[in-house]
Amino acid sequence: MALLNFKRKTQTGQTVSPVVSDFLQDFSIEVMPRTAAKVENFQDILPSGTRVYIAHIDGTPIEDMVGTAKRLADEGFDVMPHFPARIIQDAAKLENWIAMYQGEAGVKQALLLAGGVNEPKGDFDSSMQLLDTGLFDKAGFTRLHVAGHPEGNKDIDPDGSMKNVNDALSWKQEFSKRTDAQMALATQFCFESKPIIEWADGLKAAGIDIPVHIGIAGPAKLQTMIKFAIACGVGPSLKVLQKRAMDVTKLMLPYEPTQVVTELAEHKAANPEFNIEAVHFFPLGGIKTNAQWAQDNGAEAPASRST
Repeated sequence: MALLNFKRKTQTGQTVSPVVSDFLQDFSIEVMPRTAAKVENFQDILPSGTRVYIAHIDGTPIEDMVGTAKRLADEGFDVMPHFPARIIQDAAKLENWIAMYQGEAGVKQALLLAGGVNEPKGDFDSSMQLLDTGLFDKAGFTRLHVAGHPEGNKDIDPDGSMKNVNDALSWKQEFSKRTDAQMALATQFCFESKPIIEWADGLKAAGIDIPVHIGIAGPAKLQTMIKFAIACGVGPSLKVLQKRAMDVTKLMLPYEPTQVVTELAEHKAANPEFNIEAVHFFPLGGIKTNAQWAQDNGAEAPASRST
């Protein structure tokens, strides 16, 4: 455990724990076409080969999604677009989207999720239905991620339980045995380590061994963070932000995920079998800000800064 107290410096001169640094390696990050367009060159802010999720918000033209995927692939990044089930009309539309992504950007990775609309626009209501089409396996996708909810999801379980969420995870566990693609659970962001650890350990106890890519909200103004947390249905860990907002000395300071990341990193170091495999950032305060925070805390530097 002495390793936890040993410090080293990043290229920027900031002292960080090697445990946190190791935990942040191979992090992923999420963008949208409109936020990506504000970044002049991703090679200046992200390590080469970083997995970049492209969030598909209802109303975004598929051409914008594919164009963003192509740009990121051309700049040397692993591209993982969202496929939101409830905005995809049918299997023919899904097959067309897959063909566009592969034809233009060589995409072989996808995040499949229900999507942020209440009523399906066609045949699909869940990521399980998308998986069941067999189209991703047919197209040779090498990696398929699905959603995880450490604090539950009231859209899926209105009664506040975890029953439907857990039933879906059991189905996805069985699917993982019959697909050649690597699978992982990409989760909603949380602000406390304890519920994350309890949830992840509960998955293993239930026989679900799909690796977890834990959602972490990147640095942002506290008011911005609370707004997004409420909109995204973050559970009990929201109280961490609410408590901070009551302290006038902290109200105007930006939120940073230092505490939750450090606690998870230390738990992983002490329990190597812990099933969190990687960190996935939601850059609520901006992509550049989030990428810089990761680098300042020991993540790999962009190639443009490595010489």
